[in-house]
Amino acid sequence: MRPGISLQGRQTEFFQVCRSCKLGCCNGVRPPITAKRRAIIESYLNTEGLKIEAPFSERVYTFPRETQDGYCIFFQKDTKRCNVHPVKPETCVAGPITFDINLQTSKIEWFLKTKAICPLAGELHKHEKALLSHMESAKREILNLLNDLNAVELREILKIEEPDTFKIGEDDLEPAVLARLKSLI
Repeated sequence: MRPGISLQGRQTEFFQVCRSCKLGCCNGVRPPITAKRRAIIESYLNTEGLKIEAPFSERVYTFPRETQDGYCIFFQKDTKRCNVHPVKPETCVAGPITFDINLQTSKIEWFLKTKAICPLAGELHKHEKALLSHMESAKREILNLLNDLNAVELREILKIEEPDTFKIGEDDLEPAVLARLKSLI
């Protein structure tokens, strides 16, 4: 964020960082889509008249289908924008903040990606107020996601490695989420 940019204007500034990025966080990722988020995205596609055939893939959990070159089906390579930005998946909203769950401590651990893999993370790391503001939003999104996933989906998502991150905090895990995860042990 350049000096003089207010926190209210940070989204616009951050989009500029994302638009100029050459690393491509929308490539090779499979953000989890809950049934609730899927319905929201499908409704948005309908309302906006966006025709995307078979937009979701389903394995252990649901995620946006990928193009032949590995990009999220909602990513517009020419504009570097998301077709479903206003309703995009919770982990996309939270990025470059990510999470893990430590069952031994019953904590959700929060991580920030490094600047090497996400220039936006570098900007957030330099500006504590912006990071704290984004962290509130990221936590809310991720906690909503965790509450909507079943135990099998959640367990599968927790297997995904998040390279080049560092821990920036932790919170107590909601008892219902913890109980769902422990039901699989």
